Amino acid sequence: MKGIRLDKYLAQAGLGSRTQVKELLKKGKVTVNGQEVRRPEEKVIPGEDTVCCGEETVGHQEHRYYLLNKPAGLVSATEDSRERTVLELFPQGLRRGIFPVGRLDKDTVGLLLLTDDGELAHRLLSPRKHVEKVYEALVDGQMNQEDQRAFAQGLDIGDDTPTRPARLELCQVGEQSLVRITLTEGRYHQVKRMCQTVGKPVIKLKRLSMGSLKLDDSLREGEYRPLTEEEIGRLKEC
Repeated sequence: MKGIRLDKYLAQAGLGSRTQVKELLKKGKVTVNGQEVRRPEEKVIPGEDTVCCGEETVGHQEHRYYLLNKPAGLVSATEDSRERTVLELFPQGLRRGIFPVGRLDKDTVGLLLLTDDGELAHRLLSPRKHVEKVYEALVDGQMNQEDQRAFAQGLDIGDDTPTRPARLELCQVGEQSLVRITLTEGRYHQVKRMCQTVGKPVIKLKRLSMGSLKLDDSLREGEYRPLTEEEIGRLKEC
C-alpha cells in the first residue's frame, strides 16, 4: 500500500484539522513504530505502521465519524441562510465534507452523527433497514397503557400510511410524563406528531440512540468526539 502523509493520517483519524495535528507533532506527542516523529510530511503505511498519540494507538480511517450531543437552537444542516447550524460547533478545519446523518429539530437535543461517509449514511437512513432510534420525551399529560397499545399498532398522523409499530415505555407518569419511544422509521416530526395524536404534546425531546450508537453521557450539550473503531464497526453492521 502506498504511504500517506502523517498529518493527513492523523486528521482522517479525527484528531483535528491539519493545523491542529501539526501542533501535536510539534509537541512530540506522536510516535510511529515507537519512534517520535515531528515531521508532518513523514509517510506512513496504514495497516503496517503503528501510529500512537500519547499512549493511544491511532487507527487509520478513510472516512470521519463524529458523535455530537446536539444542543437546542441549532438546525441539523451543513448550511442555512437564516439559522445557526450544527457544523458551527466544529472548527473550520473539520467541517469540510461532513454532514449530519438525518435531522433533529431545532429544539431537539441529543445524539447526532456527522460523517463524510455517504454509503453508511444511506444505509442508516434507508426505509428498508428499519434502524432503531430511541428518544426520551417529556410530554404534557398522563401517558398510559392505551397509548402504549396505540403506538404498538401504528398511528395515523396524517400521512398516506400509518406509522410503523413503535415501542412506548412509561418512565414517569403524572400531569407531565417522561417516556421513551423507539421508532424504526424517520418521518418528519414523527415523535411530536405521534404524541400529539394521542393528546399528549411534546414539551422536550432528546435522542438517545441510533442503531448501535448511543449518546455518550460524558459529552455536554454542544460537545462532540470521534467515534471509536468499535462504534464504527458496529454501525456498519446495521
